[in-house]
Amino acid sequence: MFLSIPERWRQFTFLDTPPDYAESLFNFVVSEYKKTTIYPLKKDIFTALDLCFPQDIQVVILGQDPYHGDGQANGLAFSVQPAMPIPPSLKNIYKEMQSDIQKPISSDGDLRYLAKQGVLLINATMTVQAKKPGSHQKCGWENFTDDIIQSISNNKQHVVFLLWGNFAKSKLHLIDASKHLILTAAHPSPFSAYNGFFGCRHFSKTNDYLQKTGQDMINW
Repeated sequence: MFLSIPERWRQFTFLDTPPDYAESLFNFVVSEYKKTTIYPLKKDIFTALDLCFPQDIQVVILGQDPYHGDGQANGLAFSVQPAMPIPPSLKNIYKEMQSDIQKPISSDGDLRYLAKQGVLLINATMTVQAKKPGSHQKCGWENFTDDIIQSISNNKQHVVFLLWGNFAKSKLHLIDASKHLILTAAHPSPFSAYNGFFGCRHFSKTNDYLQKTGQDMINW
């Protein structure tokens, strides 16, 4: 089985036929976990897919790669393990939630509660070497996650795609804007949040669209 991807996702994305890059990506990831410290833990690589099945997806939030510090990454983009300090980008996401929908700023950085509501929080690169940000980029993961994004676009209707930052915006070509809502903004990192993330109001805009299209709103 291709990296133990959840069965429903395998059928949704690949129709049980592993893509050409699958074997080399599998071999690379397996060898990396054997020889060095990789995040997230192996059991958490596909947490985003485990918690959010294709039929339940209402929102997609795309990150770049997992947190590379000890004990942070939990398999969801922008999310950290319970009781971990909240990273700067997530702090800014919480600040925008407060400004946009008057949600009190949380002291918990675990976003599994969103994944369980149909928010796919997926990193384009799903593993990273400890203390080496970007170390697993261009090793095959992007092909895999591009396939997932395109499959969602092709096979579903009225999904909201939140693309924050230039990297996420580079995936625009994978999404059919005639059948989905695409919202773009600056990345929520401290380096760019004041250049277009703060004030984007993506959380209220997402719920307005979901309500308009007859879907359940997200309890952000």
